Amino acid sequence: MTQKNNEKYIKKCIKLARKGEGKVSPNPLVGAVILDKIGKIAGYGWHQKYGEAHAEVNAVKMAKEKGIDIKGGTIFVSLEPCSHFGKTPPCCDLIIKEGLKKAVIGCVDPNPIVSGRGIQKLKDAGIEVVTGILENECKKLNEIFIKNQLDNKPFIAIKTASTLDGKIATKNGSSKWITTEKARKHVQKLRNKYDAILTGSGTVIADNPSLTARIKNGTNPIRVIIDSNGRTSAESKVFNNDGTKVFLAVFAQTDTSKYPENVEIIKCPKLESTGKIDLQFLTRKLYEKGVRSILVEAGGTLNGAFIKEKLADKLYQFIAAKILGDKDGKNFAEGFDISDINNCVKLNITNVKMFNQDILIEADFLVEQPS
Repeated sequence: MTQKNNEKYIKKCIKLARKGEGKVSPNPLVGAVILDKIGKIAGYGWHQKYGEAHAEVNAVKMAKEKGIDIKGGTIFVSLEPCSHFGKTPPCCDLIIKEGLKKAVIGCVDPNPIVSGRGIQKLKDAGIEVVTGILENECKKLNEIFIKNQLDNKPFIAIKTASTLDGKIATKNGSSKWITTEKARKHVQKLRNKYDAILTGSGTVIADNPSLTARIKNGTNPIRVIIDSNGRTSAESKVFNNDGTKVFLAVFAQTDTSKYPENVEIIKCPKLESTGKIDLQFLTRKLYEKGVRSILVEAGGTLNGAFIKEKLADKLYQFIAAKILGDKDGKNFAEGFDISDINNCVKLNITNVKMFNQDILIEADFLVEQPS
């Protein structure tokens, strides 16, 4: 099997894996393809839902349902097959049992329980193993899972929509709509990828958003509202009892008795330096409560705070072909005091897309930033 063919089938694995977005957290996204011994596709699958069958199991199942003998065949998988018992049995055991002779793997599992052990188990069983095929793409696929495993923290992305001159609203708060409907529809897909959407009281009061993922077969993310002093109305759409979990982050002394019972209160300490909620504390608490990824959709102050605290991992910036030209317009990130251009916050652009006249820039915040 050539490198070109290896990449071809790992690409298919990545595409399959993405079908599980919004449904498998806290597990990784995984896709698998099986070729029979003469090189024809026998089956494929992906991890479809947390607690249910893994990609490898679904690929084997498809081959069996089609009556295809996969003994002596090759399995391609975007992430190292598991070798431990979790919600389901180890996939390595299945690969060995089915008599596959070769495994082509995109990237090693970062989970310390698994990392490298699955590969070694396959090799010990006499299976040829090839690793590192489209490794960077496979790691990018599971950037959320990798962050969780390595840092025990949620992966945090900021989503914003601005004019060409970086404004998210006029000075009086007018912002509907900066971008086109096509771009806004893509936002719904982004929301479906994350466990939670987080916003501040200012956005809730100004816009009264519902913060749902309005796509077919989508999953509504958990809603997290930061409202230090309980300014938001209990009638706000974000507090609707629609079966979606809602967290409200407030100062320890804030009276929250007006909020409905479906809202879980997180009492947070105040940072002496800013007088604001301690975001490090809040994100740790959310992680303890099972939130593995957060999409921040907020105003410039809160966006800026996440960036300054070095909590933000990723930026989705939609840019409309418009110029506001008002120095008092609202910026997408505020609160910095930078006098030297060399000390700007730096990012690595990973993807650029067009939605009619709107541009979406996807970028990663660099781990090492100027002090």
